[in-house]
Amino acid sequence: MTVEMIGREAEALMDWAGLMAAFEAGHQLPRAEINDLFLYRGKDTLLNRAAWIDGLAQLVKVALVMPDNPARGLPTINGVVNLFDDKTGVLSALVDFHLVTKWKTAGDSLLAASRLARKDSRNILLVGAGTVARSMVQAYSSQFPDARFTVWNRSPAGAEAMAADIPGLAIAPDLEAAVKQADIICTATMSKTPVIKGAWLQPGQHLDLIGAYNPHMREVDDEAMSRARLFVDSRATTIHHIGELRDPIASGAITEADIIADYYDLAKGSFARRSDDEITLCKNGGGAHLDLMTAAYIQRVWRAR
Repeated sequence: MTVEMIGREAEALMDWAGLMAAFEAGHQLPRAEINDLFLYRGKDTLLNRAAWIDGLAQLVKVALVMPDNPARGLPTINGVVNLFDDKTGVLSALVDFHLVTKWKTAGDSLLAASRLARKDSRNILLVGAGTVARSMVQAYSSQFPDARFTVWNRSPAGAEAMAADIPGLAIAPDLEAAVKQADIICTATMSKTPVIKGAWLQPGQHLDLIGAYNPHMREVDDEAMSRARLFVDSRATTIHHIGELRDPIASGAITEADIIADYYDLAKGSFARRSDDEITLCKNGGGAHLDLMTAAYIQRVWRAR
């Protein structure tokens, strides 16, 4: 079997609706077998993620997170995605790491927002001005075409650079005020301590938490977690693995039973907003099974070109 080399040129063939359909179809297959391995060197992280979905494929994704790379003119995260044939285990494709990561991460949050955010959501606040926040402008725009975007960043220079690249993007000088005015709040930071306070939240908002990916990271405080109806993309990759959930469970602010649904509950209809007044929150854990669904979707559209 020939190993396909699928690069960024495949992006021209992709669309967000197609990816969300692939996610929904993937969660109707047998539950994914997944495992993560974390290695650390100071603030650097090596993350090795593996997933196996019977009837789809197997994947191993290796990611290196180097926070000092922007100062070197390099991406913070680099790695490789290996996609294997489901029946034979033969390597079938090497898929561009950044392409898979961009679409998996943004598509994951977009699927949650499509079910949890109010349909009339217009004001979208991006907390963080990195690569993920830029991708979220594209993703959210596909679902909320009349959206108005505002960015807040700990470093004003980062927000200014993002605003210079994205027409119509406003810069929020005050985070609390921006949170109170938003319909959707998307956090995509590398913060180890909460940047969003539950006291700021307003009825009807949806929080999309992307940044925290290990036990030592948080983006919202316990009050935010306790005020919202809580959802995750996958219970298996978030509840016992990410500080955003581990810490408030440990403090007693929430319990595991407060996690209402994950994407394996989509078909049941429980992954949904109940009213326009409630606050919804979804933790994007971005597990390897979603990388696998994304890589398989990319391979499918590439082969159909």
